[in-house]
Amino acid sequence: MKTGIAYAGKNAGRIFTLCLLLAFALFPGAGRAAADSLENLIGAERAAALGSGEEPQEIQFKDPRFRLLPQHGRVRETMEAARESLDPGIMVETLSLYRKPAWAEKPAWSEAERLGLYNGMLALSTLTGLQYYSASRKTMRTFYESSFVIGDPSAKTAAADPIFWSPPDALTVFARQKDLTFGDNVYRYDYRSFPDALLFIQENLSSLNYGIISAVGKNRLRSALAVIDAGEYLLIYAVSMAKAASLPGIRGRISNSFSNRAEAIVRWFEIKADSAFAGP
Repeated sequence: MKTGIAYAGKNAGRIFTLCLLLAFALFPGAGRAAADSLENLIGAERAAALGSGEEPQEIQFKDPRFRLLPQHGRVRETMEAARESLDPGIMVETLSLYRKPAWAEKPAWSEAERLGLYNGMLALSTLTGLQYYSASRKTMRTFYESSFVIGDPSAKTAAADPIFWSPPDALTVFARQKDLTFGDNVYRYDYRSFPDALLFIQENLSSLNYGIISAVGKNRLRSALAVIDAGEYLLIYAVSMAKAASLPGIRGRISNSFSNRAEAIVRWFEIKADSAFAGP
């Protein structure tokens, strides 16, 4: 075991949870930050749309700019840096809303809830078997046939999902994920933790191939999930940005794929949120 981090094993999760509950029972208000409102983060019109069950989406080509990115300084700073370093030709953005259960800590998440969300986002092995809607096949399809953490980009064997006692400000994790559309690839996940927000950015370290075509070259994809505490809610922002092949039909297929896959990742996160906000 390393300082600040544990790795999942037999009974490790149960022991970790019991210790965590004890620690936060003794220090319930430690490190808590105030949550912002939906209106301040995304404006009254979009907040109303989300409240009515809509999930706003933007798809852009050529020189895309953020249109749905929430007004959270550190999240915007991180995402703008990712966009500028990539200079993408395709961007797909989505906003979603997760309503906290009645027993959740309000007006801001507790440190225990924040930590539960963070460790849930680190559980990349649980992406195995995730389903998404395939627009080309008009049916549900497996997203990742396999997904596991690896020690470094050249590693072949799986490592356990990391578990933290306290979210670090920054963390890099490597993963090998077999995608039924784009093949078996290695990704870098950069995690960022703020008192009122969590996010990760996924970058491909190998080329993504669509059949015999190299659809997205190495280091030319950034997919991100940002979760911002908004009091009664979690505001979920998902984006995929890529420098993609300009062959006829490829960009359209990639943008549709990104859109449906982002929805699947959001649903995956919501399952993690259900666990993090589980009642007594």
